[in-house]
Amino acid sequence: MLPHLRVLIVEDSEDDTLLLVRELHRSGYTLNYVRVDTAETMQAALDQQSWDIVIADYSLPAFSGLDALKLLQRRKLDLPFIIVSGTIGEDIAVAVMKAGAHDYLIKGNLTRLVPAVERELREAEERYKRHSAEQAFQESEDRFRTLCSSAPLAIFQTDSKGRLTYNNPLWYEISGFSEEESLGDGWTQAIHPEDRTKVFQDWERTVSEQSTWVHEYRLLTPQGEVRWVRALASPMYSTESRFLGHVGTVEDITDRKQAAQKIYEQAALLDISIDAIAVRDLENHFLFWNKGAERLYGWTTAEVLGRNAAQFLCKYAETSPPFPEIKTILAKNGKWQGELQQFTKYGQEIIVESRWSLMRDEAGNPKSILTLTTDITQKKQLEEQFLRAQRLESLGTLASGIAHDFNNILTPILAIAQLLPLKLPDFDESTEQLLRILEGSARRGADLVQQILSFTRGVEGRRSIVQVRHLLSDVAQVAQRTFPKFIETRTDITPDLWTVFADATQLHQVLMNLCVNARDAMPDGGILRISAENLCIDENYASMHVDAQEGFYVVITIADTGTGIPPEIMGRIFEPFFTTKEVGKGTGLGLSTVMSIIKSHSGFVTVYSEIGQGSCFKVYLPSREATETKAVTNTELPSGNGELILVVDDEVSICQIAKTTLESHNYRILTASDGIGALALYAQHMDDISVVLIDMMMPVMDGASTILMLQRMNPKTQIIAMSGIMAYEAAAQKKSLGIREFLPKPFTAQVLLNTLHEVLS
Repeated sequence: MLPHLRVLIVEDSEDDTLLLVRELHRSGYTLNYVRVDTAETMQAALDQQSWDIVIADYSLPAFSGLDALKLLQRRKLDLPFIIVSGTIGEDIAVAVMKAGAHDYLIKGNLTRLVPAVERELREAEERYKRHSAEQAFQESEDRFRTLCSSAPLAIFQTDSKGRLTYNNPLWYEISGFSEEESLGDGWTQAIHPEDRTKVFQDWERTVSEQSTWVHEYRLLTPQGEVRWVRALASPMYSTESRFLGHVGTVEDITDRKQAAQKIYEQAALLDISIDAIAVRDLENHFLFWNKGAERLYGWTTAEVLGRNAAQFLCKYAETSPPFPEIKTILAKNGKWQGELQQFTKYGQEIIVESRWSLMRDEAGNPKSILTLTTDITQKKQLEEQFLRAQRLESLGTLASGIAHDFNNILTPILAIAQLLPLKLPDFDESTEQLLRILEGSARRGADLVQQILSFTRGVEGRRSIVQVRHLLSDVAQVAQRTFPKFIETRTDITPDLWTVFADATQLHQVLMNLCVNARDAMPDGGILRISAENLCIDENYASMHVDAQEGFYVVITIADTGTGIPPEIMGRIFEPFFTTKEVGKGTGLGLSTVMSIIKSHSGFVTVYSEIGQGSCFKVYLPSREATETKAVTNTELPSGNGELILVVDDEVSICQIAKTTLESHNYRILTASDGIGALALYAQHMDDISVVLIDMMMPVMDGASTILMLQRMNPKTQIIAMSGIMAYEAAAQKKSLGIREFLPKPFTAQVLLNTLHEVLS
């Protein structure tokens, strides 16, 4: 259906008007029309409403079509105007068209009326759209000029050939070149000579590709000043999608570049630091994160910048004090210093010494917080070992004095208990039984005194060259004969075991104490393992234990599959009189005596334990024969060829020692603190990782589960397993899990490198 049409008809004949209306109705138009025949009535009609088209008779008694046309033109109304006349000559028709009419018709032949109306309506609509577009363009051009003149950026425009056609006044302030000097290709003379060729080539390519251009380069002003700018240009297209050129901005970034260079130089200095240096804003968002922080915590700069520290470190946040409390102290004192217990990206617990300083702006207002953090985990561990040794030494001195006094008390009691039956032989049986109880108790007290004296090194005993293999065999036989049948005793002693310079009686006491403790830890049965091997301790391993020194040792291992030692009491098990056994079943001197005797032999003791898995005590005794043994005469250690090794262990010190050792022998290292982290790293570097060195006992996901997942990812994965308390179990599973080699803890650099060399060969 054709649209509704508003027609203004300038006609003095009612009949002729009806003919026009009928012709339009016949073509499907619905009409709203008004007939006028004078200038006044036409003025009124134009004031009353808007019209779509005007159809006018050429000649009226008091008015004419040309008068109506001039009236429209005076009012600047661009309406389709059609002249209709009964008789019109060619000259008149031409004059009418020149005057501005859009078409003319003969009244006797109105067949052209509808086509003429439709055509003129279309052309009118096109003229309206074109006019609107031109008007919008002009308004846009005006806004553009206003914006350009007041913009804080230099603004430019080019033609389709890339030649400059416009730039605003700020361009002169930045470059020193006027608008006239810069038009065409003149703007290129402002570019620094060292950058000019590259910038112009890049610009020509942008123009030919009609693409967006972003470039940072230097300008050289006529005064010789170098300025950095950032230029951005976008292509312009006409409504017909014809490329018109580019419009863009030039920003002076000289101050920013200089500041960035200064920051870069300062950051480079900060990155040299081994400490973690970070800057936070007052809302706890990270603003700076140096390489030392990346090395300590594991997160990269890209991962932390702009992130809220509390949210980012939600799982691994500082335990105490909280950020608001530190912030309050900073506001008052300007600085804070203390120790924090933290976690790395991989869940490793660390202890850090952190120093916080409040940074202020030029006006003295708080701006940011600078933190300097040092990892003191190993220092704390060594301090703890040292303090424990001092505590044991102090307790030993006290116990020694008590033991001697107690011995003086027991001596007459024991003597009298033995003399009374001789002096008074007529005691009845009840009295004799009481005397026997008294004598037995006194003897047990005397034995306890001997343990105390051994603990305090008050009893040195006689030392000689001792072959530990014989002592271990005797202890194993005693265990097999006297321990419950549900405890199985297994031995594994190196045939060419070195000798030690020691008191055999005291060593026998050490071994029996450890075996008895292992027995008591397996009330429901289990396996007692007794083993010994030769070991050369190097600098790497010696740095992990305060009592260890470089040299040759015999290592005795007493391991059980019992209940294990709870972590919360692990630090107290060597203290005198500390026991977890029931009253009357233990004196608490067994392990303290072991420690005292071994330290008096210049050795040391380590322990590994897991609840429900068992415990493993390792006794290290210096050997006097080591230099005569061929097994350790070859000190040349094999090196790698740049292979990538993945080390997986929840002990930070083990990862660090292995990393240091292997990197110093031409290996590349990745470390993970648990099975989940290992799987993530392996997925990223699967094609590059040559060997996975993995601990069998880890939190979250143990070694066996991790190994199975690694083999699903890559059946050809080369795996070396290591363990401190599960050595035998891991060795038994070597074939079923597809493990190439097993590395018992603790291990030396020689053992580690030789094992790795064998796997890679």
